[in-house]
Amino acid sequence: MPVDVKYTTQATANGGRDGRATTADGKLDVKLSTPKELGGAGGDGNNPEQLFAAGYAACFLGAMKFVAGQEKIRVPAETTVTATVGIGPRSEGGFGIDVGLRISLPGVDRAQAEQLVEKAHQVCPYSNATRNNVPVRLEIA
Repeated sequence: MPVDVKYTTQATANGGRDGRATTADGKLDVKLSTPKELGGAGGDGNNPEQLFAAGYAACFLGAMKFVAGQEKIRVPAETTVTATVGIGPRSEGGFGIDVGLRISLPGVDRAQAEQLVEKAHQVCPYSNATRNNVPVRLEIA
């Protein structure tokens, strides 16, 4: 399905999981390190899974606000989305990721929260990118 692109960004990584990633505009410059669980030294850098988790959480919350605005629903300021991203070997070979999103909508009726989360999952670009390829579990806290 074609996309009518409204914004483009660019990031460059060097050194792989133990290198650095920067955006072309210089606003993001992150040191990378491989977690011990994946055979690395750990270190004080971030890893791609952390960056993906942060991006997905922020994007999903943005999608909820977008849907809520269309439906005249108020999203409380205390609303949070916590993304848990796991990585490991796939039975088919290679590696895969697994995602869980925990959504907290304090003060929002459970049924309304479920509808909002499901609609946001249809709108969110990260959800659309992972659909039918990456397991994504949605949990309302």
